[in-house]
Amino acid sequence: MLKRDRSSVGSERDGSRGLVLKRHRSSLVELVVPHDVVELILERLPVESLVRFKSVSKSWKSTIESHLFQERQFIRRMQSRGPDVLSVFLSFSGTSDVDVPNTVDERIVLGSSVACTFRFPVTGSMICHGSCDGLLCTYCVYTPSVVVNPATGWHQTFPLSNLQKFLADRYDKHDYVYATPRLGFGKDKLKGTYKPVWLYNPSDFGGLDSNVTTTTCEVFDFSTNAWRYVHPASPYRVNNYHYPVYLDGSLHWLTECEEPKVLSFDLHTETFQVISKAPISPERDEPYKVIMCILDNRLCVCERKGLTQVIWSFDDSSSGGNKTWKKLYSLDLTGTLFWFHELNFPLAPIAILDKNKILLQGRDCLEQPMIHDLHANSYELLFGPETSGYPVYYYQSLFSALST
Repeated sequence: MLKRDRSSVGSERDGSRGLVLKRHRSSLVELVVPHDVVELILERLPVESLVRFKSVSKSWKSTIESHLFQERQFIRRMQSRGPDVLSVFLSFSGTSDVDVPNTVDERIVLGSSVACTFRFPVTGSMICHGSCDGLLCTYCVYTPSVVVNPATGWHQTFPLSNLQKFLADRYDKHDYVYATPRLGFGKDKLKGTYKPVWLYNPSDFGGLDSNVTTTTCEVFDFSTNAWRYVHPASPYRVNNYHYPVYLDGSLHWLTECEEPKVLSFDLHTETFQVISKAPISPERDEPYKVIMCILDNRLCVCERKGLTQVIWSFDDSSSGGNKTWKKLYSLDLTGTLFWFHELNFPLAPIAILDKNKILLQGRDCLEQPMIHDLHANSYELLFGPETSGYPVYYYQSLFSALST
């Protein structure tokens, strides 16, 4: 006669009882509490809990996976707390397939915001500025790019653009001397579709559309899984030192001019327009001393002069349609010399945390992100001195790039 371990039999019975009890409770909730009330309760829960609760019942799974619920949950999350921060570590394994288990090494609470370090085994050496609806986009000029939702683990790889194929061929031929283009990532707010965008100066890459004197634009379409050109592209050359930034349905670049302009690309109409002159006039041989960023849902331009960094905020809400730049902050960078020794580039503002603190990052991902207290005029590292990564602000969401 076969003997069975009593403890295993008991655990099986307990598991069966637990499963029946779980289903019974969910049925009772659906009977006693109206479903619209259940939705209101679910909207207030963190994404991690919502991912687990999809297994409670078919109706809960259907609700949590519906786009309208995901939009309401995301809006409530943005209204109830400040942005979170991820310090992202990228893998350089070179594999094309992606798995996204997250390992949290450090966690710091700053007011209503949480800063964490995450390790993503994704291919790519760079990450797009900020986030879009809780989605991050990592890329490399030689390998397929990846869109990741760090809260749910969803991810999608998309193929090389024509620019990347050209650069990969140059790389294989051991030709490494060319500009480094920056990928933009944003959302068509009217259609709800997400779009990676390359905008580059072909003349910076010998042999690539060398007859084009201005720019070339490529947009990726997730519905067709293919890149396409946008015509006409920008009439102004773009500054390769700067990352494009996304805000309110448009991507923005700084132009390569004596008087730099802010170039906007509407992700719905797919048209370019200059929305303003930049509030600075950097020397032509020092274009790297100016950067763009998004702070507190505002388009900003930063300029460093010596040990002073000025942050300008774009204001297009004035009466009469006037668009002006207002000085938001003037930072004394003397206190950062202990960590950076010398400052060749501005410190990139990542997010405003806990109302009076700015998260700053050096241009090199190996430089540690630091917190600047505006009231105390002090600086301190966000994490320990051994921690580095790409800091990005984001709000947790349930979205994927395939959401409609």
